[in-house]
Amino acid sequence: MSTRHIKQGKFAKIRKFETPEELPEKYRNLLKKMLFVQADTEFASVQQHLEWQQNSPSPEDKWVLSRIVADEVRHGLTMTRLLKQFGKEGEQMVQKLLARKIGEHTLDSFNIEFENWESVLAFTCFVDRVGLYQLEAFGECSYAPLAREMPLMLNEEKLHIGFGYNGLKKVISDDGYLGDMDSAQKAVNFWLPRALDMFGHSKSENADLAVELGIKKWNNIEMRDRYYQEATQLCESLDLQTPDIDEGRRIL
Repeated sequence: MSTRHIKQGKFAKIRKFETPEELPEKYRNLLKKMLFVQADTEFASVQQHLEWQQNSPSPEDKWVLSRIVADEVRHGLTMTRLLKQFGKEGEQMVQKLLARKIGEHTLDSFNIEFENWESVLAFTCFVDRVGLYQLEAFGECSYAPLAREMPLMLNEEKLHIGFGYNGLKKVISDDGYLGDMDSAQKAVNFWLPRALDMFGHSKSENADLAVELGIKKWNNIEMRDRYYQEATQLCESLDLQTPDIDEGRRIL
């Protein structure tokens, strides 16, 4: 549960910031950037899923994927509302977000169209799981309006990763379903390195600054290492091989 006082960093023990006007300039600029990227991932994910929302292999899959798309739109809306609190500059950032298409998004993982249904499932299992880690990192954010949005967003994100994991399990074990062990492994080999890249550079000054300012709980290295341990356990439970942590990576 989010508290009223900042728990860590240079502002620890004071009341959380409630408005953009209270923020130091360096904090304000970094927070805007983080809100923009978060919103961008949410809207980009919607674009990626739309085709498969229409072409899901079963009515149940269509229903769950439709819920996921609705959640992503709501998450994007939440981030844009927070950006609009920054006035004219925030409004301009929102308009830029809404104009973006696949191929124009900040993170490479969101500029890729899904090759097949197994790709959809691996994406929701592993890439959306990165989203869960990022939201957890914002859980006690020193900017109170963002911290208050996290509990609902986290609950919704858990649906996404559960859908991806259970879907991959069905691909592997159900002969009447789409795909097989080989196609599931191929999808994991493609998406897991891209998911690991999403944590950003290991020596990112912005990531360290976010921890110092109390915006996030953990830096990129801490989150990526924890994530990789969990991803390894998931792959083992599916009898799949886990790509090496540096294999196929572009951002180290």
